[in-house]
Amino acid sequence: MEDVLEVYTRLYDPRFPQVCMDESAKQLLQDKREPLPMQPGQPERVDYTFEAAGMRKIFLACEPLAGKRFVNVTERRTSEDWAHFIRELVDVEYPDAEKIVLVMDNLSTHTPSALYQTFPPTEARRILRTLEIHDTPVHGSWLNMAEIELSALARQCLSRRIGTQEELEREVHAWQQKRNEEAITVNWRFTTADARIKLKRLYPSLEKKKSPSPTGNVAKHD
Repeated sequence: MEDVLEVYTRLYDPRFPQVCMDESAKQLLQDKREPLPMQPGQPERVDYTFEAAGMRKIFLACEPLAGKRFVNVTERRTSEDWAHFIRELVDVEYPDAEKIVLVMDNLSTHTPSALYQTFPPTEARRILRTLEIHDTPVHGSWLNMAEIELSALARQCLSRRIGTQEELEREVHAWQQKRNEEAITVNWRFTTADARIKLKRLYPSLEKKKSPSPTGNVAKHD
């Protein structure tokens, strides 16, 4: 936790962009009956019945200090899909970065070995050399600022019926473009000092346990 919080205190430096990555999913739902189009004095009418058309996975990376985010829609959520997403992040989104400071959840598919399983060793090593990876702790995904962006995406774009992958990609990319044009940043305020106070229960106790003396009094320790 403190490792991730330390990353968030670093100043903006385009040579070392701080990027948070996470993933989500969207259930595709198709209409069973064609909607009735909007007419003068009459809104569009959509039947309440629908049928499931499969799940699609959403990979999202954001740079909170720069107000940038990048989203990809895939059919699966495998280590290979993650590896291709990371290579695009390195080669397309940040080709000039000396090192990408990457914060992400500690999932089994988010590992350096996934790069070697997907690409030749020389290519995997080239990508990995560009990454400075910081995993969030178990049960600590709230430390990943990409969750803030996924929440905004769910509220602003995905909270309605979407039937096909093509429609999903079109809507997600339109949301991404609009949000990037507005350069919406994240002002992270939770610090290590806050954690040591508010989450004190998570830290090991270094106080010596007092043991009773034979007479029943509390023994003193030098």
